[in-house]
Amino acid sequence: MSAPARTTATLGAAQALRVLLLLTFTRWFPVGLVIGVTTLLALERGMSLAQLGVILSMQGFVVLALELPTGGFADALGRRPLLVASSLVALLSAVVFVTAHTFAAFCVALLLQGVFRALDSGPLESWYVDTAQADDPGVAVERGLARAGTVLGAAIATGAVVSGGVIAWHPVGTLTALENAYCLSLVFVALNLVATLLLLREPRTHVDARGVRRALDSAREAPRVVAAALRLLGRNRVLRALVLVEVFWSVGMIAFETFLPVRLSELVGGETEAGALMGPVSAVAWGLFAAGSAAAALVARRVGVTWTAIASRVLQGGFVVVMALMTGPVGLVTAFFVVYTLHGTAGPVHSTLLHRQADAGNRTTVLSINSMVGGGCYSLGLLVLGPLAEATSTATGILVAGAFSVLGALCYLPALRQERALPTGA
Repeated sequence: MSAPARTTATLGAAQALRVLLLLTFTRWFPVGLVIGVTTLLALERGMSLAQLGVILSMQGFVVLALELPTGGFADALGRRPLLVASSLVALLSAVVFVTAHTFAAFCVALLLQGVFRALDSGPLESWYVDTAQADDPGVAVERGLARAGTVLGAAIATGAVVSGGVIAWHPVGTLTALENAYCLSLVFVALNLVATLLLLREPRTHVDARGVRRALDSAREAPRVVAAALRLLGRNRVLRALVLVEVFWSVGMIAFETFLPVRLSELVGGETEAGALMGPVSAVAWGLFAAGSAAAALVARRVGVTWTAIASRVLQGGFVVVMALMTGPVGLVTAFFVVYTLHGTAGPVHSTLLHRQADAGNRTTVLSINSMVGGGCYSLGLLVLGPLAEATSTATGILVAGAFSVLGALCYLPALRQERALPTGA
C-alpha cells in the first residue's frame, strides 16, 4: 500500500526548517531596528531617567507574572493561534509606543510588550520540532535550532545597522529621526504577522471550549510549579547559589542595555546622534557576543566551567565600571564591546552549571526559575537605578550596577567546590 498523501495542512521537515528560519528573521529584525531607539525615543519625548526605569520595568514584571501561566497555552490551544495572537499584541504595543507622549502611555506600551514576550516564548521552536519529527522522526532538530539561533543574531545585527542608517538619513522630515526607525519597525512587525498567517501550518488547533479549559488548567498549575521550584532550591545549595547569580547579573545588564544609549547621548550631544551610532555599535556587539559564546567552550576546557564563569563575571562587572569612568564616546563604546564579549562567554557556562543541577524531570523548572529571578530582578533594579541615575548621573548608575554585579562571582563558589570533587575535574 502506498503511503498516504500529505495533507495541505502539514509540512515536511525541510519546509518546516525554512519556515522556522524565515519567521525567526521576521520576528527579530524589527527588534534590531529599535535597539537603543526605545530608550532614546522616550527620553526625546521628555521622560526622565526615573520614569524610564519604571516604564522599562513594566515588561519584566508582566513576563514574570505570565511566563508560567502561558507556558502550557501553546500545547492547549495550538502553536499557530498563540503566535498569531502574540504578533497582534506586538503590533499593538509598537503602535502605542510610537504614538506615546505621556508616562502612562509608555507604561501601557511596555505592559503590552510584556504580554507579547510571554506569549512568544517557545511556541515557534516547539512547532518546528513537532512538525519536523512528524515528517521524519530521525531529523536532527538541534541543527535546525542552531541555525535559527544564527539567523536570530544576524537579524538583530542587520536590523541595528539599518536602524542607524535610517536615523542618519532621516528620510521622512515630518517625523523625528528616531521616529523614522521606530515606524520602519512597525512595517516589519506587521510583515511578521502576515508571514505567520501565510506560512505556519498546523494540522489541528484547539481554539474551542475544550482547548480553553486546558489552557486555564495549565494556568492554574503555575502556583504548584513555583512551589516545586522553591522546594528544589531549598534542597540544592549549589542550585540556590547559581540562581542567586541572576540577581547580580541582571542588575549589571541594566548598565549596558539601558544606560548605554543614555550615556552615549550625553557624550555625543543628543538622542538623534546616539541613535545613529547605536545601530552599528549594536551590530558589532552582537558579533562579539557570538565570538564570546564560541570562546566559552575553549576556555572551559582549559580552566574548567566554573572558573570560566567566575572570570567572566568579574571581568564583565569590572569593564562595566570602566564604562562609567569613560569621558568620551570611543572609550565608552570600546569598554561596552569588551563587556558584551564577556556577556557572550558567561551565558553558556552559566547554563552548563544549571544543567548539572537538573535532570529530565525538573530541567524546565530549573531554567524557568532562573529566568524568572533574572527578569524580576532586572525590573526591580530599574526601579532603583533609574532614580539613582536621575539624582546623581548616568555614569554613577552604571558604576553602581557594575560594582554590584561583580559580587555575583561569589555565588559560583559552591559550584566550584562541587566541580573540584568531580573525577574528571570538568
